[in-house]
Amino acid sequence: MKSLDRIYLLLTTLLASYQVVQGIEGMGTMAIACYTIAFGILIIACLLLIILGLDVLNAPMVVIISTLIPTSLALGLVSEYIPGILIPYGVFIVIGVATIILTRLVIKDRFGVIVLPIVHGVAGLTITLLPVFLAFQREVPAGFSLVGLGGMLIGVGGVLLSLLKTGKPLLSRQKILSVFPILLFLTTAAFVTGFLFV
Repeated sequence: MKSLDRIYLLLTTLLASYQVVQGIEGMGTMAIACYTIAFGILIIACLLLIILGLDVLNAPMVVIISTLIPTSLALGLVSEYIPGILIPYGVFIVIGVATIILTRLVIKDRFGVIVLPIVHGVAGLTITLLPVFLAFQREVPAGFSLVGLGGMLIGVGGVLLSLLKTGKPLLSRQKILSVFPILLFLTTAAFVTGFLFV
């Protein structure tokens, strides 16, 4: 891994750490817990990448860890802004994450290949579209839509890594791994900046 990649990952770790320490004023307990879990896991993931290198992205445990980041963020957003669907949404997330864990660590069958993009897709769409919709409706400041931008960026990273694992990548493995640290940094910067507006 290049030194510049480690710098981007370190900056991502610092931004995520800032978000955990700073918190978000005026949010409900559930939302704060979900955001803290998401950014806390992001810190751990970045530290693992710095120490072990980008090849650790192939490990099954990393797939599970990377699933918890968008699902926790999405659950936090739903709990704060559409609490009426929190229970069914939460059940979907819990079942989805449990299935991913089972298919990655215990059963290891093809069913996991189907479940992973569905769970990531629903969480990613929630993170991307909900903040933009809320900003458009003027229920939150316009700057909060940056959280949606972060959702879009993390979605791009997820798609690139998923296609790489299926053997049908859009870019070469080396190019995907070379853009991943800066993509992770830009994603985190968009999330942290967006949350400053609430």
